[in-house]
Amino acid sequence: MFISRASLMRHRLLLLAAVSGSALIAAGSAGAEAAPGENAVAEVVVTAAPYPVSLDSVTTSVNIVSQEQLDRAPPGGLGDVLNGLPGVRSTFFGPGASRPVIRGLSGPRVLVLQNGVGMVDVSSISPDHAVASEPGGATRIEVLRGPATLAYGGSAIGGVVNILDERVPTTPAAAGPEGRLVASGGTVDDSYSVSGAIKIGEGPWVFAADAVKRESGDYDVPVNPVSDRLAASAGVTPLGDRTQLNTDVKLQTYGVGLSYIGADGYVGASVRRLETQYGVPHPQVVIVGPPPAEGPVYLDVKQTRYDLRGESAVSLGWFDRARFSIGYADYEHAEVEVATGAIGTRFLSTGTEGRLELVQVERDGWQGAIGVQGLTREFEAIGDEAFVPPTKITEVGVFTLQRLDRDSWGVEGGLRFDRRTIEATLTGRPTSGAATLYGLDWSTTENSQEFSNTSASVAVFWRPVEAWFLGLSVSRNGRAPTEFELFADGPHAGTGSYEIGDPTLDSEKVTSYEATLRYSTGGTRAEVHVYTARYDGFIQELPTGDLVEDDGTLDPAGELPVFRYSQTDATFNGVEFEASQEIWRDGKRSVSIEGVYDYVRGKTDLGAPARIPSWSATGRVVWQGERTDGELEVRHVGDQDRVATFELPTDGYTMVNAQFGFKPLAERDLTLFVEGRNLGDVEAREHTSFLKDIAPMPGRTLRAGVRFEF
Repeated sequence: MFISRASLMRHRLLLLAAVSGSALIAAGSAGAEAAPGENAVAEVVVTAAPYPVSLDSVTTSVNIVSQEQLDRAPPGGLGDVLNGLPGVRSTFFGPGASRPVIRGLSGPRVLVLQNGVGMVDVSSISPDHAVASEPGGATRIEVLRGPATLAYGGSAIGGVVNILDERVPTTPAAAGPEGRLVASGGTVDDSYSVSGAIKIGEGPWVFAADAVKRESGDYDVPVNPVSDRLAASAGVTPLGDRTQLNTDVKLQTYGVGLSYIGADGYVGASVRRLETQYGVPHPQVVIVGPPPAEGPVYLDVKQTRYDLRGESAVSLGWFDRARFSIGYADYEHAEVEVATGAIGTRFLSTGTEGRLELVQVERDGWQGAIGVQGLTREFEAIGDEAFVPPTKITEVGVFTLQRLDRDSWGVEGGLRFDRRTIEATLTGRPTSGAATLYGLDWSTTENSQEFSNTSASVAVFWRPVEAWFLGLSVSRNGRAPTEFELFADGPHAGTGSYEIGDPTLDSEKVTSYEATLRYSTGGTRAEVHVYTARYDGFIQELPTGDLVEDDGTLDPAGELPVFRYSQTDATFNGVEFEASQEIWRDGKRSVSIEGVYDYVRGKTDLGAPARIPSWSATGRVVWQGERTDGELEVRHVGDQDRVATFELPTDGYTMVNAQFGFKPLAERDLTLFVEGRNLGDVEAREHTSFLKDIAPMPGRTLRAGVRFEF
């Protein structure tokens, strides 16, 4: 039976990626040979503040993914690599595009940074747009939730993901060239990945270069791509194919950097080029029946990025250190029809973001910093899906962070003021029939919108004894609406709807409370976070019940459901727990058990928000030897039947993963590793994905690779 495009759009179809990296990312862990509770608690969280704050002293939730963990994680998009950390899921839109979902929030509420400044891409606009950064080129990734995100402004209201690299060298090569090479291949999608980095120079001049290349084909799935729920509700007949068509990926990125490193600091510059082409799953290739008018597409993404970074000791009264970071990026992607090669829509984004921080002299446990951040970005969509007019965004923010640590107790706080201006080109823009129905007229709409937001946070912490840490924090944050929330009027294939903005939207405000309890001693580490976030003016897309044609003409038999941005009050409550316990040790050999649990529940005045993840629980047994390491993981994700009006429920799943590493040469840092994912070949669909009902997670796969560090 043929399924109409309208039926598919009404159900807001989505897809999910493999739980990439959860078997390899022991949340918050440090070095591969560190016993639990040793190096992990001593690590400094670079993103939390301009001054040093160790992982065991942060008052909110932080996870660090190390370079070795990234090198051995399955290649994938940013959301897939981080999926499985406490409170983190993926927006997976096929293997080529994924963004993190943090505590049930995604898109413009989760800020993705490259070395502390923005990406200047369009990944927050739509889930089918890839993040313009490759995790395989990072030296580490930090994930922050809660009040610690205040220093980065309103776009971090849900969380911050900071991708750190050494493309601009910050330290010299210790003794001759240093670097790494990594190569791996997988069976489920006939994939391969090769990456490498090198740093040359003992100072003062230091040169760095890195590159990543990966390719994968259409991946295999354990069941028919169409879920039973969708088949029953829409009356469709799925194809019997067990391959998820149009999910191939080609990616390459390369960059170079040069720094001058002296006794008091460094200054350097870098350039990086990213190119990727990836297919997007489409109903045409999984449903029996005549093809819809628009066939499958692939996205052709290109970005060139330039960065200038520096840090130096200074003597400026209260301040003894200064650091800055400036990034300029030129981004574009084209959405290309697979069958004809015709370009449907092009998205262009160029901009510059800069950040300057002055760090105070530490005085008797008192640390602090002040900073300023500026952004200018121009965006334009050209073609069939230009549902947002050309816009120019400028933003300036000033902030301060302060912390007093008296060993057994302490307080910290932050204050930030932001002003954002969004200027849209509305002259000559037609108003669709659907927009007119809701009282919009773009010819009379003010084309410039200004938003001012003040954010503040305060936290207290207490160490009753050495092993325990307790923290309580409260914050008030504001987020300005985005250009698409304000000015959208057009079809959006990425979400399967016709979207209409509201130029009268106010800033979104949230008051958050979080309690942190941390215990760490010897071979035991445990951490729990309980939080609630209460939104005033929560911005969400809501179905209106109307149907339209592609041009916005109202039609009861139209192909696209209309969704309109509006504001309601909302509350998100949740808990995150992670723990590790060493159960046996003999010298450098050890066995540990680890556990991770997370749960979030969201509600608004109009019911459940869309795409809220279900609870999940993960258990691992971890072996660490002098020249071997291994891990067996069982991860369960619960059912999600508390859904928005346009969603289908999602069944839970239990997935088994395993990995093993071996160092054949005692005198060389050479590791051979193998990995098995979804060993039970189970059907797994992630509720956070728009395509979950037409594309399950990949089936059973084996992957082997080699990592060499010198």
